[in-house]
Amino acid sequence: MHRHLRPAVVALFCLATGAANAAVTVNYVNTDKMTDVPRFDTERKSMEIDFREFFEELAKKLPAGQDLTVDILDIDLAGEVFPRVPIRDVRVTKGSYDFPRIHLRYRIEQDGKVLRSGERELADRNYQLNVNSYRNEMYSYEKQMLGEWFKKDILAAQ
Repeated sequence: MHRHLRPAVVALFCLATGAANAAVTVNYVNTDKMTDVPRFDTERKSMEIDFREFFEELAKKLPAGQDLTVDILDIDLAGEVFPRVPIRDVRVTKGSYDFPRIHLRYRIEQDGKVLRSGERELADRNYQLNVNSYRNEMYSYEKQMLGEWFKKDILAAQ
């Protein structure tokens, strides 16, 4: 292959593979009124990015051309917050009534047509007893719960 054509071929390949990936949109509906999210803006934005990236990873399991939209309506993170210093809070999980809860609405579309949609109130009362694939990550209990929902509700319906 001519050396001047190689960058163009690589660029076209990257565009083609990017088009096959699912588009993911995550909307946080009124975070100021959510049950339990980080109180500092920087931590809240970090949480939003973390969950958005997690949904992007989940969406890679969807068939090519399907797009996922998730509206987060409410979040109650696992544990209780104990304000320690003005900069950072400490979250302690006890395993009793501090289980994670997320209320969401979702939609899967392909070519502008809605394939599936719904609203779910997820909760994991046994969050500390379950095997957790995300135990070394921030929001591990919430991610485990979301991953299970995605596997059972979204992928199983394929």
